[in-house]
Amino acid sequence: MDPAARLHAYLSYRDASAGLRWLESVGFQVVSRQDGLDGTVQHAEVRLGEAVLMVASADAAYDVPRLIGRSSGGGLYLWLPRSSDVDAWHGRAVGAGAVEVIAPEDTEWGTRRSRVLDPEGHEWSVGTYGPGSSW
Repeated sequence: MDPAARLHAYLSYRDASAGLRWLESVGFQVVSRQDGLDGTVQHAEVRLGEAVLMVASADAAYDVPRLIGRSSGGGLYLWLPRSSDVDAWHGRAVGAGAVEVIAPEDTEWGTRRSRVLDPEGHEWSVGTYGPGSSW
């Protein structure tokens, strides 16, 4: 195992400019953005605390099937330190056009979580569980 390995997430949006606006409305800050001559977002990075996400305009003509109200089997998980942060983030996300999948709730293992689909259907889970630790 390579101890220097790191995992970085990225999302492609059909309308990456709108995706970036949505990300800003839920608390991320755009820290880098390069647009192509055709107006597409070639590469952007957004930050919320130590979380950094890469964003770009979709560059392939395919759709990933998504079922509203059912997990797509993959998505992003955003760790937040306090239960009140989960509730506030969820409220901002739904207010900015996300579809609620799981309303903020306390889990049986003592954490708080919620889940939404962003305006282009990407699944976002937020919670107080810190991956890599035990609950």
